[in-house]
Amino acid sequence: MLSEARVVTHRPAVYLQRLCKHFAAKAPAEFNDQRGSVQFAMGACDLLVEPEALLLRAQAADEASLAQVQNIVGGHLERFGHHDRLQVDWSAAPALAA
Repeated sequence: MLSEARVVTHRPAVYLQRLCKHFAAKAPAEFNDQRGSVQFAMGACDLLVEPEALLLRAQAADEASLAQVQNIVGGHLERFGHHDRLQVDWSAAPALAA
């Protein structure tokens, strides 16, 4: 299962770095200035810097696990970005081309 959220922000790279550094203390995480990936026990989330937005792509084997990934990543981002009033709204992601 896949979902994504596009979070509008003037500082997407800052939030990508902060999230990935935070999660790296507890889960395998890789990141650079433009992309990041975190592997949780129940699923994963990829992060991508876009102009004026941070794109989040969550994936998991089932709905419950996907909801956990969304809650963890989205909740942290909203807390980290409370001064910028960031809001994470997840939606079903289009299937990736094979």
